[in-house]
Amino acid sequence: MEREYRKKSERFIPLEIAKKLPDTSDSMLADEYLTDRAEASCRVFRAYKGVPPHYHQQCDEYLYVLSGRGTFWMEDESTEAEFEPGELLFFERNVIHALPKLLEEPVIFLSIDSPRREPDDIIFINPEQGSASDFMLRNNK
Repeated sequence: MEREYRKKSERFIPLEIAKKLPDTSDSMLADEYLTDRAEASCRVFRAYKGVPPHYHQQCDEYLYVLSGRGTFWMEDESTEAEFEPGELLFFERNVIHALPKLLEEPVIFLSIDSPRREPDDIIFINPEQGSASDFMLRNNK
């Protein structure tokens, strides 16, 4: 059954929602949408492997680290740094970014995309490293 996203208000427990995500996946990420509106979407996603450099054309993205540790860079590789729970990563649309290493799993983020990011809005810098079809396992679509 498809989830209703048009409620005017709702409470969420992101770490409980993250438990619904599979323990393993052939895709790079798996997500569960909390809200999905044209103005913005909010989802919980888990990373299963490093994500090569890519960007999104449709939205700015806010990533709040719920669990795990890894490295992330934005704009260019020289900014690569470790992240840990409690940190917020932000980048505008068209900013190249990557998640090269997972250091402690599970790596789980709360993501807010503004405006909403269509699932196929991912452009890998090196197309041989990924595509929209192997990027995301949709847990609730």
